[in-house]
Amino acid sequence: MDLFAKTPAELARSAPLSDRMRPRTLAEVMGQEEVIGPGRPLRRILDAGELPPSMVFWGPPGTGKTTLARLVAATAKLPFLPFSAVTSGIKEVREAIEQARARRREDGRTTLVFVDEIHRFNRAQQDAFLPHVEDGTIILVGATTENPSFEVNAALLSRCRVFVLKGLSDPQVLELLRRALDDPERGLGHVPVAAEAGALERLANLANGDARQALGLLETAVRASESVDGRRRLTLETIRAVTQRRNANYDASGDQHFDCASALIKSLRGSDPDAALYWLARMLENGEDPLFVARRLVIFASEDVGNADPRGLMVAVAAMQATHFVGMPEALYPLAQAATYLATTPKSNAAGAGYKAAAADVEATRNDPVPLHLRNAATGLMRGLGYGQGYQYAHDRPDALVTHDHLPAALIGRRYYQPKDVGHEAAIRRWLDERAAQRTRQREAPRTPGDGEPTG
Repeated sequence: MDLFAKTPAELARSAPLSDRMRPRTLAEVMGQEEVIGPGRPLRRILDAGELPPSMVFWGPPGTGKTTLARLVAATAKLPFLPFSAVTSGIKEVREAIEQARARRREDGRTTLVFVDEIHRFNRAQQDAFLPHVEDGTIILVGATTENPSFEVNAALLSRCRVFVLKGLSDPQVLELLRRALDDPERGLGHVPVAAEAGALERLANLANGDARQALGLLETAVRASESVDGRRRLTLETIRAVTQRRNANYDASGDQHFDCASALIKSLRGSDPDAALYWLARMLENGEDPLFVARRLVIFASEDVGNADPRGLMVAVAAMQATHFVGMPEALYPLAQAATYLATTPKSNAAGAGYKAAAADVEATRNDPVPLHLRNAATGLMRGLGYGQGYQYAHDRPDALVTHDHLPAALIGRRYYQPKDVGHEAAIRRWLDERAAQRTRQREAPRTPGDGEPTG
């Protein structure tokens, strides 16, 4: 007798809970009503018994991308051929295509090829699918956590329908946990569990909308729970012990990296220090490079604060230097200081907008030579050609006011920098307006001998 033999039920229970509780029908799928709910396009195609299109399921982990691919194949009665882009290469792609061709020759059926983590395939590997999607040899279903607009070749993406899957809500995750506790065959129903008030809700919240994560936490917590009178007591203390901290869905080089950075910048621009601190913490607590954050703050200080508060750039640069000097976790203090300062100071994008306007003229107009009076007369020949003639040395002028122009003749009168009436820029605006009026008065005044001649 084999002491290690297991019954079929025991063998089934040895698989992870998340795998055992995988939905077997579309009706069992929790959430994703916008994709497979009644009346939705994909659901109508499947209910009508038609072949589904090639598609890409895009969504965070644990939202059912693999499960939906399997259910689509099962509902459409298609052979299901899965492989992972993490462990497969062009050789495996070719083998999969050959299998699909052979099956089509044998019984005329199209194979559904499922590629998990399709964004990890390079261009050549993705292109290998293209002709076989077009001729109907395969129906390609890709799954990705990254934006397919950037990670899937345009030619392949144009032949696929993109379905966006969303993280589950806490009530939906809670319902999954209760199903798992009540199911005696696939779930934990064979193990009596007494859950403390709020314990399941805490697990649901910690999962961040990830069904696989939620079921994994539940299984671990139940196994670690103390048994009293034949029942496992699932307590909040046990959950704290087995989870330690929230497992956030954050990739320092993926969509979350860019999305959170965008949220931080938009919160700063919107003068919301509380939101800025939240997104800053969301990034730093999940392992974001603090120097990346510091660089974004320096850019923001010039791009969005500018001369409305010139100290903003000094604060941001100081925070960047401090971050480089002290590192994490202490770098959170200068970064938080800079973020709150930049969020609560006046905003102006006038400097950057002025540059872009000037750059547009550089592109759209003739790049005429620098006016002679602005050129440096370094040699006698250059002086003889008129270099520097008519230049007014500002320090020798009353109020440092010169009357000549500094732009090429074709662009005289252009105003690129338009200070806003906020913060320090309001004073700059008044000063520029006053200088323009003074220059106009001086130009219109009677000229005196020697006026306009070079003085330095």
